[in-house]
Amino acid sequence: MKIQPTPYDHPDAVALDAEVQAEYAARYDDEGDVTPLDAGMFVPPHGLYLLAYDPEGRPVATGGWRTQDENDAGYANGDAELKRMYVVPGARGLGLARRVLAALESDARATGRVRMVLETGVAQPEAIALYLSSGYEPCAKFGHYRDHPASRCFAKPLV
Repeated sequence: MKIQPTPYDHPDAVALDAEVQAEYAARYDDEGDVTPLDAGMFVPPHGLYLLAYDPEGRPVATGGWRTQDENDAGYANGDAELKRMYVVPGARGLGLARRVLAALESDARATGRVRMVLETGVAQPEAIALYLSSGYEPCAKFGHYRDHPASRCFAKPLV
């Protein structure tokens, strides 16, 4: 599998984003994740968006991070927020999410970010298991869904 930086508005990224949104909508019986995002949030050195491609050149996994600093949504100075972690069903179980996550953490650390934070939900137990097994711990809620009862927030020091 090849993991490479890709603009968030690249057609392959847009296609995988649509897939993950459909999965969120099905799992939570709603419209999906409505957190405002745009391609500029993932432009280095303020963020990074990665796509993983299989040997046939098909996009099979995605993930990104974006800079966050102290604000009214509960972020802290030095935060890097993980967004849009997703692996297509046919490529799950191959360790791709863990590889993408490690690459994102490394990049955020290299840019001086001190903590990686993420928000997920109770209907994504496999995501929660990945984050817990990767050193993330529950933290104070932040972000767009901080008041939603199904939301769970996690953090991991990068220093």
